[in-house]
Amino acid sequence: MTETIITVQGEYSAWYPAERATVAASVRTDGPGRDDVFSRAVEASDALRNLIESIHDKDAGPVTWWSSDSVRVWSERPWNNEGKQLDPVFHAAVDFTAKFMEFEALARWVESAVGIDGVAVNSIEWALTDATRTSATVEVRSRAVKDAVAKASVYAQSIGLGSVTAIALADPGMLGDPSGGGSGPQPVFARGAMRSAAFDSSGTPQVALKPEEIAVASIVDARFVAK
Repeated sequence: MTETIITVQGEYSAWYPAERATVAASVRTDGPGRDDVFSRAVEASDALRNLIESIHDKDAGPVTWWSSDSVRVWSERPWNNEGKQLDPVFHAAVDFTAKFMEFEALARWVESAVGIDGVAVNSIEWALTDATRTSATVEVRSRAVKDAVAKASVYAQSIGLGSVTAIALADPGMLGDPSGGGSGPQPVFARGAMRSAAFDSSGTPQVALKPEEIAVASIVDARFVAK
């Protein structure tokens, strides 16, 4: 009976709603006097730190973890458009990171944080819990293998052969790649948006957070014998 080797690549991806958010915020102050710049940075940092600590609980949230660095102060002497070096300008900075498990609390926190002079919310990274990520990875890998079987079956049928039997499964690039390279682990993509919303009835600006879904993807190389 004629046997034919069929090598295919199976793939599958699925989208999952974000469950966690990691916020990067910072305090930035500047001015002509070092002491004043440092003092304003410390004041803003204390206010932001208190805002985080008031809702921090590693088990119940809304903030499950946070960190900050020390106040950094430096100076520079800018040049004007006539080529003259000006008096020193001092800068101070402190960076904060906080992990949230409740997005409504996150929105309220962002509103309060950006109301502190010198504070900016720089980014929000959306993520899945470890448990969800693990189960999602198992699911998409299984579906990627099934996709490879389906492709191989179609190829076999198109040349008049019947069933296919897997003889090798591997991560991408590991089946007969002469260079020995591979594409490595499949990525997990997190997309999200942080945007300003309309004003409420009292005229107070509000922040609307829109976490988008996270894609978990898998690709597998497979080799089959078709008879």
